[in-house]
Amino acid sequence: MIITGRKATRNHRLTGAEKEANRLLNRERAAVEHGFANLKTWRFLTKIRMDARHATTLLRALLVLANTEVHR
Repeated sequence: MIITGRKATRNHRLTGAEKEANRLLNRERAAVEHGFANLKTWRFLTKIRMDARHATTLLRALLVLANTEVHR
């Protein structure tokens, strides 16, 4: 499932709840994008030769560790 933010139009201004939802979504998106940008700089990822399921598990764990380190 993909969750996207709400957009205001000329005829529809965003409510306070919609603005807050957009803020929360942007905060999560920024953390994930920052984590993936960080992972892309790790050179060993270009040399991973393993089952995709195991690589996904490894990358998820690394992303959690990277985000934990960033938020200290």
